[in-house]
Amino acid sequence: MENIKIRFAKESDKKYLEKWLDNKDILKWFPMCNEMEIKDSVNIWMSYIKYDAVLVAEIDGVVCANALLYIQFYKKLSHQALFAIIVDENYRGKKIGTKLLDKLFKLAKEKFKLEIIHLEVYKTNPAINLYKRLGFKQYGVHKKFLKDLDGTYYDKIMMQKNL
Repeated sequence: MENIKIRFAKESDKKYLEKWLDNKDILKWFPMCNEMEIKDSVNIWMSYIKYDAVLVAEIDGVVCANALLYIQFYKKLSHQALFAIIVDENYRGKKIGTKLLDKLFKLAKEKFKLEIIHLEVYKTNPAINLYKRLGFKQYGVHKKFLKDLDGTYYDKIMMQKNL
């Protein structure tokens, strides 16, 4: 996909996050479970646009992915950040997530002077393979981190990468 464009997110991109998280197949990889929680999470995610810490991927003008750095504002924590990413289901497997994360990591290192980037992913999420391919190493497991509405528990895998 040569026609992919990575840009900083803008307020109008909020609708894509809301749409993606409204999809049960995407929402299962996030801790929210209802409209109120989704809206709250999207508002927090998009609050980072004022710091230029949210990137969007477009193909032919269509927004297909979004990634966020949860920048730390405490000096002692400012060397590291958690990140999150969502890729539209119709665009997965096309290296869009890889390209978006490459730009996000470059931004993390150059603009925010981050040394470590980390993530949290549920054990059964197939995105773990992408993270491993990008050089992330597992450093912990939080057993039974999430309890789904049907009573199913999910372990959270914590991974990090030095930049």
